[in-house]
Amino acid sequence: MLFFAALLALHLAPVSPTAPNRQPQLAAGNGVVAVVFGSGESIWFTRSTDNGGSFSAPSKVADLPKLLLGRHRGPRVVISGGAIVVSAIATESDLFYWRSTDGGRTWSKPAVINDQAKAAREGLHAMAADAEGNVAAAWLDDRTPGGKRLYGAFSNDAGATWSKNVMLYESPGRTICECCHPSLVSLGHGEFAVMWRNVIDGSRDFYALRLRDGKPVSPAVKQGTGTWKLNACPMDGGGLAVRNGELVSAWRREHDLYIAEAGKPEVRIGTGQDVALAVNGKGAYAVWSTTGGIEARLPGSAAPTHLSDAGAFPSILALPDGSILAAWEETGSIATRRLD
Repeated sequence: MLFFAALLALHLAPVSPTAPNRQPQLAAGNGVVAVVFGSGESIWFTRSTDNGGSFSAPSKVADLPKLLLGRHRGPRVVISGGAIVVSAIATESDLFYWRSTDGGRTWSKPAVINDQAKAAREGLHAMAADAEGNVAAAWLDDRTPGGKRLYGAFSNDAGATWSKNVMLYESPGRTICECCHPSLVSLGHGEFAVMWRNVIDGSRDFYALRLRDGKPVSPAVKQGTGTWKLNACPMDGGGLAVRNGELVSAWRREHDLYIAEAGKPEVRIGTGQDVALAVNGKGAYAVWSTTGGIEARLPGSAAPTHLSDAGAFPSILALPDGSILAAWEETGSIATRRLD
């Protein structure tokens, strides 16, 4: 048995006797919920056809020598236009991707999204997609000396081909935060929003902007009201979602975690790191890591909900039926749990 039920969670046992399952990511579409994760130098895929109630036996997407795993470095997955697209970065290498058009049974050979060799070698990236075949990728880029910029590429054929790389943002401080992953969300019909941790005048705060036709179409907007003066990288990204056409964001500042919605004050939700975010008709759901495991903030709850004593690096997704699914690392396995 690959899965067993425990405290309402499902656990995917390690696929390798020598390497743990790490850095799970979620996607949904075409009647499928997908989970991808890394183990050693391999990328793995499993699918559910009952909204996360059960999952298939994991199958290998690809081997990628020197696959980057840890601190939000790892594979990403989207489902769009009848295809599943998985991406990942190797040490001192490129942003690779693989496609499946048969529900994850077989995968294409790897191809590269970045158009300058090793420009994505930091290993921190994001993907998002809509149902119409529009896919976006964003990453911390090293092609320009003197600091990291935020770059992106776009596809309108479900990842079969990609645009030229586009610089999405260059900080007035010459670099964005060097080791914090960006976040992407689809706004529908080929529009996206991207969020990253910036570096301006010694502050490392999150900013977001909107993208259309593969280009920024709004100014970069700081998230929240406070600021974090820090002469180091916290190595911690945030979460980004959309509700009623407006952005909802979550992030860490010092030891505290916050959520902000358009036109509303930021709200402190707890203490920890590695926050991820999803929304449905009930409101915003956040999950994060603490020294005591995984916590969640559910709509209407004043206090966090404890999900796991030993988990780390959670991800979260609103499914097409409106339910919420979370996944995280736990003692070498991958755990998943519905939160609605």
